[in-house]
Amino acid sequence: MIDPQRPRLPIVRQCTLLRLNRSGVYYQPAPENAFNLMLMRLIDEQFMETPYYGAQQMARHLRRLGHEVGRKRIGRLMARMGLVAIYQKPRTTVPHPEHRTYPYLLRDLTIDRPNQVWCSDITYIPMRRGFLYLTAIMDWTTRKVLAWHLSNTMDADFCIEALKEALARYGTPEIFNTDQGSQFTTPRFTEVLQGRQIRISMDGRGRWMDNVFIARLC
Repeated sequence: MIDPQRPRLPIVRQCTLLRLNRSGVYYQPAPENAFNLMLMRLIDEQFMETPYYGAQQMARHLRRLGHEVGRKRIGRLMARMGLVAIYQKPRTTVPHPEHRTYPYLLRDLTIDRPNQVWCSDITYIPMRRGFLYLTAIMDWTTRKVLAWHLSNTMDADFCIEALKEALARYGTPEIFNTDQGSQFTTPRFTEVLQGRQIRISMDGRGRWMDNVFIARLC
């Protein structure tokens, strides 16, 4: 909102009118130094293995590797990388007792090409009054988000819409992996996959690590 090219309204006056600190106008963020970049690489590698690590646990891990770092520094770097520990949240995986579940097909499978395996999950977004629910579909190899939809309810419609959008835009995967939530086990969802001859894979109960890449996103 600050326009430095207005000679009749100097920056000091613009900041006063907008109630902004003038120092923020001239601030130039400094790039991370080589040591921090190295730490960020190690954090990213470890987070793929243990996405439940917060800043304190990650700092302990790095100290075990011989790097003298504190929790605050690691917390800042994780925040800059957009990494948030996965922990217990409002329940988004609710099985349906009458729906069929499918075996997990990815164990010991080499996944090395696009459209070999897609995965999906649901998370929540806190709002002032309640939650919105987000579903995303991701390619396992490229980590590309193929489609996503928001909903204010936990019915299956927004998951089916995201699935159909991804199929229309990116073709057909060989395997589609989800958890055992009722949105993914409903015949309305699985019939879309079966109609394209897509093999259905589902995590074991409580085995969010079976779908770690989409769990990390959601």
